[in-house]
Amino acid sequence: MKNFFTSAVLLCFLTAALQPAGMPAKNTNPITKSRVLQVDSAVVTKHTVTIKGKLIPYTATAGTMPIWDEDGRPVAGVFYTYYERDDVSDRSTRPLVISFNGGPGTPSVWMEIGYTGPRRLNVDEEGYPIQPYGIVDNNNSILDVADIVYIDPVNTGYSRIVDKETPGSKFFGVNEDIK
Repeated sequence: MKNFFTSAVLLCFLTAALQPAGMPAKNTNPITKSRVLQVDSAVVTKHTVTIKGKLIPYTATAGTMPIWDEDGRPVAGVFYTYYERDDVSDRSTRPLVISFNGGPGTPSVWMEIGYTGPRRLNVDEEGYPIQPYGIVDNNNSILDVADIVYIDPVNTGYSRIVDKETPGSKFFGVNEDIK
């Protein structure tokens, strides 16, 4: 497992180091007021994945949902990814796994593309990336038996505070995450 995480971090550094010639090393665009996080948005796509030899159709929804203060104003946008199996006839008995993971600084992406999601990193048995780099079907995903929601705590992934009057201490901690 240690090799898996070491390889993933190394892959991130290599990707950044191997930018095409002429590309700026960092984003040099000025910050403007038009760069505002939409606290209530979603993108929906359809896919299939093979799990334990069976083709599973599913819908992937990625988006943000608002977090409101006591006065009903949005103070943060929380990013989520939701995988829902499409060929289920009775949703009332379908389990839902909520993976509230991440931090400090990293989102729940490691649970998603490392373990339980429908796709995983393309790695060998010891956790080293295999070329071509990317993702492959996760034959051991839990999507065949449960729908999955990955939630990034505030200030990880794309989850951010949107009200500059709201202190970070309102979100940074286990009890704060639960609240």
